[in-house]
Amino acid sequence: MKFSENWLRSHVPTDADRDALAATLTAIGLEVEEVTPLGASLGQVVVARIVEAVRHPEADRLQVCQVDAGGGERLQIVCGAPNARPGLVAPLALVGAQVGEMKIKAAKLRGVESNGMLCSAKELELDSDASGLFELPDDAPVGTPLAEYLGLPDASIEIKLTPNRADCFSVRGIAYDVAAACGSEVVAMDIAAVPAVSSRSVAVELNAGAEAPRFCGRVIEGIDPAARTPVWMAERLRRSGVRPVSLLVDITQYVMLELGQPMHAYDLDMLKGPIAARRSRAGEALKLLDGRDVTLDDSFLVITDADRPVGLAGLMGGFDTRVTDATANVFLEAAHFQPAAIMGRGRKLGLHTDAGHRFERGVDPQLPPQAIELATRLVLELAGGTPGPVTQVDLPQHLPAAARIGLRRARVARVLGLEIVDAEIERILRALGMQVEADAAGWQVTAPTRRFDIAIEEDLIEELARIHGYDRIPTTLPGGASRIAMPSETVLEEVAVRAQLVARDLQETINYAFVEAELLSKWQLRDGLVSLANPLSAELAVMRPALLPGLVAALGRNAARQAGRVRLFEVGKVFAAAAEAGAAPIETQHVAAAVCGDAVALQWGEPARKVDFHDLKGDLASLAAASGAVLEYRPSTRPYGHPGRSADVWRDGQCIGWIGQLHPALAKALEIDVDVVVFELALAPLAARALPRAGELSRFPSVRRDLAFLVPEQVAWTDLAATVRASIGPLLRDVLLFDRYVGPGVEAGFKSLAMGLILQDNSRTLTDRDVDAVVADVVAAVEREHRARIRS
Repeated sequence: MKFSENWLRSHVPTDADRDALAATLTAIGLEVEEVTPLGASLGQVVVARIVEAVRHPEADRLQVCQVDAGGGERLQIVCGAPNARPGLVAPLALVGAQVGEMKIKAAKLRGVESNGMLCSAKELELDSDASGLFELPDDAPVGTPLAEYLGLPDASIEIKLTPNRADCFSVRGIAYDVAAACGSEVVAMDIAAVPAVSSRSVAVELNAGAEAPRFCGRVIEGIDPAARTPVWMAERLRRSGVRPVSLLVDITQYVMLELGQPMHAYDLDMLKGPIAARRSRAGEALKLLDGRDVTLDDSFLVITDADRPVGLAGLMGGFDTRVTDATANVFLEAAHFQPAAIMGRGRKLGLHTDAGHRFERGVDPQLPPQAIELATRLVLELAGGTPGPVTQVDLPQHLPAAARIGLRRARVARVLGLEIVDAEIERILRALGMQVEADAAGWQVTAPTRRFDIAIEEDLIEELARIHGYDRIPTTLPGGASRIAMPSETVLEEVAVRAQLVARDLQETINYAFVEAELLSKWQLRDGLVSLANPLSAELAVMRPALLPGLVAALGRNAARQAGRVRLFEVGKVFAAAAEAGAAPIETQHVAAAVCGDAVALQWGEPARKVDFHDLKGDLASLAAASGAVLEYRPSTRPYGHPGRSADVWRDGQCIGWIGQLHPALAKALEIDVDVVVFELALAPLAARALPRAGELSRFPSVRRDLAFLVPEQVAWTDLAATVRASIGPLLRDVLLFDRYVGPGVEAGFKSLAMGLILQDNSRTLTDRDVDAVVADVVAAVEREHRARIRS
């Protein structure tokens, strides 16, 4: 937000000088980015009129001008500006004046005397325009000091606003903050209603519900098309970063900068009526003020004239109904639009406007009628005309209402750590435009409707801290009353999960929680997706339903850059749409890993080999061991897994994830030309662990018996081990698979699995009879459950 210092001071008188004012603005959260002094050294620069201009006898691009500077005697000035002409009123630096770093002296240019210099706005450091002389209005009083005529000295101040301070996108809004910080009061602004002289009006309809709950309009006829923007208004606009265009346009811009309410002016003769606000229809076309033709979808809010779009609500007007230099009858519009109805719409069209910037952040819903009255008064004063009645249409149920907020004296002291006297609290809040009523505990405060950021008690306390001064809040050490939360022993903490995976030689990555819908299609992940209503880009349009798509993409980028051995993991949230419509998405913490390349780093002590399923399964097993989880692996049919080289991971009868090699078709679609092995599991069931309990250690020796079974090929080891454990019971300490054989000596369709049984009792030494009985039970159970037999 850029504004004129003098304009601000006209709304809030203060004795603070320019430096102090800039420091105060920054201290209260309106960070001053730049202060540009204007007209500080314009002594002996006056308003002058060129009476005569002839070509220089020795130079084609120079003119010899006779200039009236108001002293009764004409001065001869040699000038090279292309717009120098008889009758032009422009600034004249007299002999002795200082213009920038140049001291003006009498001189001869190509043999012709010159007694001063006609100046451009850039030479006077008033603007960046150096294309020609600074053209002043024809009625500018010749001989008047330029500084006096232009209201100088002044300064252009630019501040950086946070998104919650939309009320400070106006000089009036900034004035309230300055008044509170400087102990002053905002000057009351007289915006009296302008009585209607004619009955001419345009009907208004609101058909967009809560998105457009208020619309004000007024007809003014018989305006002088030749009227020009007065210099005081043009200068205030220019110093606020807005270049004057024409009187009607400049008035709407002026009102927006002063009050904060965007406005638009229509050429009444181009309207058919009625004017309405509604949602656009898909495919509707509109030509904008800047000449661009745009095609709309149904997400835009449009202003229509007899149902034809004539403007993008809150963004930009249409080309066909714009005001021009010939406009004599005008329809003024000031409306309130809901921020959500404007947000992101301009970005869809590559459009950024001052109006859109304000509406996206929130504009005071009480401003439209005030803006219409102020604009009407300015039009009548500067261009004449006959005003009609103000047409105001409201949807009261959709207009934001000011809420009363309780502010407790004790709460202020507790949050800020200091006492602010009641009188100072009331002064600050009232200076900010709030209504304050005292009660036993403190105050009941009603914030002005322009302050969308004031909703709860802490917001009011923040205002007190901001204005009272952050530097006045004492710095103290904590009182030592904090409670230390003990970590639960029933959960393996995330930091331990990360540490375990790092210890297994994996590197942690952090990927975006948003992914591209096309990427998920390649993974065949299409169910339960959470799409963003207003994504930053197409690549970030969907909340990730799994960690693997982003993690494998990161692996692919590394592999494409000649990283021969990549081992990555990530711990983060995934998102799924809730079963109930309108409910918040379901967030779940997952852990995932992706590896490719060599199984171990290059070394002389072990031959090189590629990583495979069992390598990553070992990493997962070490993670499970940290929490005491016993995992089962069952064949998987997930479409992104390699058939026969992937498995679902189960714990306690619940499927908690998946491990395996990527399907070759998916790897090809992702343009990854190496084998990639991955796993992804829900973290909560994996990290759950039982409370550690001390157990009795047997004083008696253990016994090991090895058995080899011929088992049908389709029988999984996990199923076989479960049968062995169930048949032995408490005597079993462990069952180990130490050999798998397929080949000569084993019939087709079968495999040989050799296991070791570790048996032990806490009360006695097991005898051969005990062990033989256990082995017989195991053989019987395996033969019965899996059609297996002892290998001879």
